[in-house]
Amino acid sequence: MASAAQHNERRRSPRFALDPMYHRVAVRRLDEDDFAEEGHCWDISEGGVSFELDEPIAPGTPVVLQIDLPPNPDGTPILVGPGRSVFAFANVVWLTGEDGLGPARMAAAFTRFARAGDKDRLLHDYCKGRFTKAA
Repeated sequence: MASAAQHNERRRSPRFALDPMYHRVAVRRLDEDDFAEEGHCWDISEGGVSFELDEPIAPGTPVVLQIDLPPNPDGTPILVGPGRSVFAFANVVWLTGEDGLGPARMAAAFTRFARAGDKDRLLHDYCKGRFTKAA
């Protein structure tokens, strides 16, 4: 029989807490040409990411995310593979703080990664114990 905690957990993958200062995200809606919104990631998993932007994006909106990889433990940038960022297609799944009194926090579920190897590059450091699992 599953415990109450197991029963209430809807996530399929562990979530990792991030330091927003080092985890920039740029977002564009699929109907736009440029990454118009920049913000910070709060946590990440294999299935998606939560982040904040100055302008809210409605749940259900398909977006493209450019997520900066975290720096090395000594503070130097990671220069692995084709660059310091990974690109993913996603759908916004929830939104809070859309009242305009500060940044809006939202989450997006990944639908696919734009380049071969981006998913592995994104999750590489998180799965090695460098980051704390989020509650």
